[in-house]
Amino acid sequence: MIKIIANDFPNISDYNKQVFHPLQAWEWGEARKKTGVEVLRLGDGKNVYQLTIHQLPITNHRIGYLPRSVFPTKDVLDFLYDYGKKNKIVFIKIEPYEEKSKIKDQRSKTQIKDQKLIKSKHPLFPEWTQILDLNKSEDELLKSFHHKTRYNIRLAEKKGVVIKEMSNDYGFEIFSKLYFETCKRQKYFGHTAKYHKIVWDSLKKDIARILIAFYKDIPLAAYEIFCFKDICYYPYGGTSLEYRNLMASNLLMWEAIKLGKKLGAEKFDMWGSLPPNYEPKHSWSGFTRFKEGYGTKFVEFIGSYDLVINKSAYYLYGLGNKLRENYLKIKSLFFS
Repeated sequence: MIKIIANDFPNISDYNKQVFHPLQAWEWGEARKKTGVEVLRLGDGKNVYQLTIHQLPITNHRIGYLPRSVFPTKDVLDFLYDYGKKNKIVFIKIEPYEEKSKIKDQRSKTQIKDQKLIKSKHPLFPEWTQILDLNKSEDELLKSFHHKTRYNIRLAEKKGVVIKEMSNDYGFEIFSKLYFETCKRQKYFGHTAKYHKIVWDSLKKDIARILIAFYKDIPLAAYEIFCFKDICYYPYGGTSLEYRNLMASNLLMWEAIKLGKKLGAEKFDMWGSLPPNYEPKHSWSGFTRFKEGYGTKFVEFIGSYDLVINKSAYYLYGLGNKLRENYLKIKSLFFS
């Protein structure tokens, strides 16, 4: 039986034992509520599912988002469909944290073919990521890196780049400055500074950490990483244009990997990537190649699906989203 979990769940650690990704953690849901988004938590006796519900502009319709859970059972999908009908939800985007190669049971294959599920044309997560096995020793990891990556790590160390963990508000301020400078350079229109501060404040106790690369007290690169259960993740990073020849980012990633090992993680998930044999001219090729230098394995997830509840409104939403994409492309031409 599917139940809605109360917002005043008595024991957060008991809740978190039932999830395995930071975007399903209780703390993430609390952060999203602070940004003004409605959060819905469901339990089926075995797993919990944390969704966010988003109001569409100039309408009373809404959309839902279920990120990085297990793939919902048929009972959960049926519950979500009925809930959506009653609450004017157009569709719910579902992006499970399940590897495509591991879907062997007929249950999951049947669910994916559910007539109400449509392969999403607008995924929020890429279908591919890169994952590093942390069960190796540091020497074994270094040997598995691309020779150029190893060279850049040693170069940064030799030139005096220093990595500091600064998982405090001052460290977040440095990270935020570098992150938004990078967004501006790359013409990336993501979340606001206020959003990132709320996420940091909500996750800094147990999940989020800040690492910063310095040269002569000048911050050159900063990462915010998430560590949850036995996996560390690299969702956000920012760099400076100063001293780029010092390869601070290479050393910073190596220290992030070592921190993951120190915290007991067994894997390091790079959060997103192009697939193997990617097109070198693709706009994502740079960071895909950077991550590949650390001896990672390309991993494909089962992808993004939309549970369509209101077909006509879903079609109109698709048109509106296409217009928005074209607007952002035009805006990027003049973004400075």
